[in-house]
Parts: sequence; C-alpha cells; structure tokens
Amino acid sequence: MTLEPLARPARLRPGARVAVVAPSGPVPAERLERGLDLLRGWGLDPFATPHALDTHPRLGHLAGTDEDRARDLQEAWCDPGVDAVLCARGGYGAHRMVDLLDWSAIRAAGPKAFVGYSDITVLHEAFALRAGFATLHGPMVATEAFLKDEATQDSLRSTLFAPESVLTLGLDTAAALVPGTARGITFGGCVSLLAADAGTPGARASARGGLLVIEDTGEEPYRLDGILTRLLRIGALDGLSGVVCGSWEACGPYEGIRAVLVDRLGGLGIPVVEELGFGHGPTALTVPLGVPAVLDAPADGSRCTLTSQVPALI
Repeated sequence: MTLEPLARPARLRPGARVAVVAPSGPVPAERLERGLDLLRGWGLDPFATPHALDTHPRLGHLAGTDEDRARDLQEAWCDPGVDAVLCARGGYGAHRMVDLLDWSAIRAAGPKAFVGYSDITVLHEAFALRAGFATLHGPMVATEAFLKDEATQDSLRSTLFAPESVLTLGLDTAAALVPGTARGITFGGCVSLLAADAGTPGARASARGGLLVIEDTGEEPYRLDGILTRLLRIGALDGLSGVVCGSWEACGPYEGIRAVLVDRLGGLGIPVVEELGFGHGPTALTVPLGVPAVLDAPADGSRCTLTSQVPALI
C-alpha cells in the first residue's frame, strides 16, 4: 500500500478558539501562561484544557491520569467551537492514553490543526492512521523554542494563518547526506517513538511512497543505531522515497550521529538530508505531516529544501 495525502484542516483566522492540551508530561504553569500570552498576541483565543496543569498522583512524569489526559484531548477535538488543538509539551505518556481515545468520534468531528512533536509523535501517527488527518510537527506552547526563538514562532504562525507562504522549508544548515530528489507523503517525528510504536495495534504497516521526517533528543549514537536497525529489520523503512532529518539535541557529538545516519540510511538508495531545522533544537520549524512534498538534496552542496506541494491547511 502506498501512502496517500491526508485530509487537511482549515487555516486559522483571528479570534480562532485554540485548546492547549497536555497528553504527556507535566507542564510548568509559568511557561504555559507565557505561551498562551504569545498566542493571544497572534489574535487567537487560547485556553488550557481542564487537566493541562495536572500531575499524576503517583507517577510524577505524567501530566495527570491517562483517562484525564485522553478526556481533555477528546473533548477539545469534538467541540465544534474549538478550531485547533496545540500541545503544551512532550515528555512521556502519549502511548499510555492513545488507545483510550474514541477515534471514530474524532474522525467524525473532522480535521483540525494539531501541533506538537517529541512524544506527540504517537498521536501524529494515530491521527494519520486512525482518522486520516494531516497534522503539524511543530513547537509546543510551553517549550523554550516556542517562547524564545523568533524563527520558530514565525514558522508556526505562518503555517496556521497563511500556509501558502511557507511551502518551502530548510535552514542554511540543511545539507545532503545522500543527494537526489524525492517525492512522497510526509510522515514521522521522533524516531525513537516511531520504533516504540512499531508492532502495536493500529501501527503503520507500510512506508511505501513516504518521505520520512525524523529527529530525536538524548539518544547517543549507539542507541540511534539500534533504533534505526530495528526499523530496518522489521521493514518499517521499505519503500521510502527519502529521509529528512532534523535536530539531534543532546545526542552526543554530531559526527557520531552523522556516521550512524549515513551507515544505516545510506544503503536505502534514496535521498537523505540532515539538519533541515525541526525538532528539539533551538529552532523548530513547523513541518506538515500527511501532505505531498518534494525533497531536494542537490549534489553540489547547496542548501537542501523540503517543499510541500499543497498548503498544510486549506
């Protein structure tokens, strides 16, 4: 089965109601409020969902109970008065609550702009596979990149309000590990989460025709080697058109990471680009998932780009 474009949500307008959820780890209240203020400055009407500032009574690495985190997301998505759902932060916990969501009801409610990365990768995959919705791999409301980095803010704001203005992505750091041009449907996220999701109920069965978007944090080269090797061994990378890499924050010396990427991905015979400018790094560009795109990795060493063939939002 070849990947197909997914249903895209509507772009936002001034005054749009935006729910901020915490599907994973606990959220610092002060940073969440700063993020909400920034969204208000864009002319949006954001609100934190009822359990966004909770902490699990026994497991301090979770933002509230699995049931409450799922309920917040479910109710926000199915509320016709909510135009978009943004995540407050990642951490850990999405795997614990993803199967508690009523995906039939979510699908019936239709697509909405959904933004996050890191642990939120689990939900990106679920929205794609269980609901058929395109989503946005982008900065989260209570994270430092969103609060401090202007390029990160501009990328998300433009994607939400004027997506045709940011069809082409790529920082000056973007370079070809394996040159070439590839076309496909974007999917992916935090690569360790993709590996953890593989083999679970409803997981992706085919990557054929896909442009894989990957990044991670805190994974040393040997661990990244193991993650990619697992994906290769189970056939999760079979049929890819190309691979787009973002940041590898706190993953050890980048020379070691680059060597692993070349060793594990170079033999696929497809274009591979490094350091496009998304993920856990200081700048987190917003990357549409579930849309047709072109990856351009020139052999002459010039800057590489990822260009969506349609706006991320309609």
